[in-house]
Amino acid sequence: MHQTSFEIASNRAVAEQIYELALMGDTGGITAPGQFVNLRLEGCFLRRPVSVCDWIDGWLLLYYKVAGRGTAALAECRPGQVLDLLTGLGNGYDLEKSGQRPLLVGGGVGAPPLYGLAKRLAAQGKEPAAVLGFNRAEEVFLAGGFERLGVPVTLCTADGSAGVKGLVTDGIALAGEYSYVYACGPEPMLRAVCEAVPTGGQFSFEERMGCGFGACMGCTHKTKTGEKRICREGPVLEKEEIVW
Repeated sequence: MHQTSFEIASNRAVAEQIYELALMGDTGGITAPGQFVNLRLEGCFLRRPVSVCDWIDGWLLLYYKVAGRGTAALAECRPGQVLDLLTGLGNGYDLEKSGQRPLLVGGGVGAPPLYGLAKRLAAQGKEPAAVLGFNRAEEVFLAGGFERLGVPVTLCTADGSAGVKGLVTDGIALAGEYSYVYACGPEPMLRAVCEAVPTGGQFSFEERMGCGFGACMGCTHKTKTGEKRICREGPVLEKEEIVW
């Protein structure tokens, strides 16, 4: 875990209540796609956890949804402002288990960490495909980013206003053969994906957090080997260990 100051390079709306936040600072603490950062916001007692979308040396890309007072305050931040971040939190995805054609399944703001994963899998010569699910066309974001990486995308919306009408499980049924599954999204989605796929996989959980680094025990999830802290031993858990 690193505590670092980052300067805002840009902070813009990209879909309904979804913002893209680009930051400049020391990204040395980030070691794997699927990790997250914890942002301190003025006037908020608790930090706000946000999944890492992508990073290179000195540059960090995040996406977040305005869902409460903290993220609403973040949406008002402007380029040049400095934010206090804890970086390098969580365990991230293990790329070594992917096989040649992994399937990446994201729901809503579960899509960003899968983008960074797709970029690194493609750099290894793998052939990832993505299934992205949203409620409505107005909420869709990042689909074009996956496609620019050369990753085919099956887009699903609950109301049918963009892509396939249905849930990500409907998109999985159209995805063809795949060697492994990486997923990120709300727990009901993750459970449905777990039941739908025959392969092994890694699932990134979204949990409300207190400290964000394992001290408060507020974000535990039951596994076959005992309780695990989503902020510390997660957010990525192996499909085979999860107790629903």
